[in-house]
Amino acid sequence: MRPASREHVAPVDSGPRVGAAAFRPSRRRGCITVSDRLAGMQSWSDIAVPPVPGQGPPLRLFDTADRRVRPVTPGPTATMYVCGITPYDATHLGHAATYLAFDLVNRIWRDAGHDVHYVQNVTDVDDPLFERAERDGEDWVVLGMRETALFREDMEALRVLPPRDYIGAVESVNEVVEMVGKMLAAGAAYVVDDSEYPDVYFRVDATEQFGYESGYDRETMERLFAERGGDPARPGKQDALDALVWRANRPGEPSWPSPFGPGRPGWHVECSAIALNRIGSGFDVQGGGSDLIFPHHEFSAAHAESVVCERRFARHYVHTGMIGLDGEKMSKSRGNLVFVSKLRGEGVDPMAIRLGLLSGHYRQDRPWTPEVLEAAEQRVALWRRAAALPTAQNVDDTVARLRQHLADDLDTPKALDALDGWARRAVDHGGHDAAAPGLFSDAVDALLGVTLR
Repeated sequence: MRPASREHVAPVDSGPRVGAAAFRPSRRRGCITVSDRLAGMQSWSDIAVPPVPGQGPPLRLFDTADRRVRPVTPGPTATMYVCGITPYDATHLGHAATYLAFDLVNRIWRDAGHDVHYVQNVTDVDDPLFERAERDGEDWVVLGMRETALFREDMEALRVLPPRDYIGAVESVNEVVEMVGKMLAAGAAYVVDDSEYPDVYFRVDATEQFGYESGYDRETMERLFAERGGDPARPGKQDALDALVWRANRPGEPSWPSPFGPGRPGWHVECSAIALNRIGSGFDVQGGGSDLIFPHHEFSAAHAESVVCERRFARHYVHTGMIGLDGEKMSKSRGNLVFVSKLRGEGVDPMAIRLGLLSGHYRQDRPWTPEVLEAAEQRVALWRRAAALPTAQNVDDTVARLRQHLADDLDTPKALDALDGWARRAVDHGGHDAAAPGLFSDAVDALLGVTLR
């Protein structure tokens, strides 16, 4: 996942780091091949999910394209694609909040008996990565692999269920080349030929439905396109909104061979190709932060739709709100980031981080404050006291309410309140049900991803 724009890099203190000794650097910063990288992107370790008796109502989520909450109706295998990091810095709380929201979706589906095919990418070849490597005087491949490793550590510490397919842009270059070739053959893309750099661009009018996902007007699209990585003033483009799908080789940049000349993938088409080749078109949920609605998700959908000739790339488009600090959205350009690894290095319980981020509704922009963390730490302590009791009052109704609130567009504030109420009553008044503390612990683990043991 990129930040809200292709921002210039600002120095920040990102906390603990993973050493680079385990990584193989590229041989040079010019042309490279996939063999320059270790074979394949590795996901993080799987996490055991305890079974919980019963079943909740079907999941309903707000769909950005339809502008309303509506049911999500997967088949036996639920499919989800969530945009991953651009690994030029550590995992901040804005990243974490997004991946926690979709981790809840994953857990709700599993609780309902679905197999889940979850795909996530890593944009491990892109301008912000090159800029940070250039600034710090290190190899961009080593930088990307180190930060990806740290991200995996953070996700594992936060007990996020890993994706089945964790795919880097570098390892999917051949897929992008194939897809761009199809777009050119279909007339959905063209080569800018009045420049020394024959870049390939997607035609913004290649699909009749372009704009359905965001619902933005042309003026808003132009503004966001310029702010978030687009190049509206690029000479030779047929429309200012046409999006880059293949960047022709520039001096000092990595490149790969293709029938339309050496170069590297554009940002949006990377996700289109990875998703189409793993879960196909018409998958259940495409997810990411709200800053990805336009242009990234609008264009990644349009790219795919122009190739498969279908009306809708994903059946549900789901976006999370932004996490703020001191009244502003966290971003690398502002240097106001709170890093998961730094909090962990300071001894903060990852379960408190998780609950602090889940204490607000996933679609709302919300602040991270010392008070949010303190309340989360107190909540973890209360729940652990309740889970450690030898007996307590019956918890079946509370588990049912937990499932109901999560199924209602991931209403975590109400879900946490329901659990708080049971835990306080259990600690204050006890009960006679010996199975209740264990069921409470299993439900919190399975559905919220918070371990109390």
